[in-house]
Amino acid sequence: MKIQDFLQPGAVLADLTGHTAAEVLAELCRPVAEAHRLDAGQLVQVLLDREKLGSTGVGDGVAIPHGKLAGLPALVASFGRAPEGVEFRAADGKPARLFFALFAPGNSAGAHLKALSRVSRIFRVPAFREAILAAPSAEAIHRLILAEDGPE
Repeated sequence: MKIQDFLQPGAVLADLTGHTAAEVLAELCRPVAEAHRLDAGQLVQVLLDREKLGSTGVGDGVAIPHGKLAGLPALVASFGRAPEGVEFRAADGKPARLFFALFAPGNSAGAHLKALSRVSRIFRVPAFREAILAAPSAEAIHRLILAEDGPE
């Protein structure tokens, strides 16, 4: 499984405008809802419910909000960049600037965990995070993510 299998170019947002965690989550859900004919409100609720269990702000300016949705046929994702940062209750206390939202089918524990692992691995690299922050467009961000994901 590669990130290109579940992150489409149209689901990459170069400039999130939300100022709160809930606003950012709503922005991240819109392209997924539109591309896959899903209810954006339901997607937001899935992410908010997961955040109640503990923040998905992993630190170093990165958050990986995720959740499972019954009836979803496959893994889907969106990515957003908030250059100013948004408070996301991250473990290191720093605002999140890079958000990778992942939605998995309700019965996909293995695939869900593998995708989370793959995403968290690439965002651990400081030079990669800086390249994403400096990228001029959503298209450039998408290319950087796929290149960093590398071979299977």
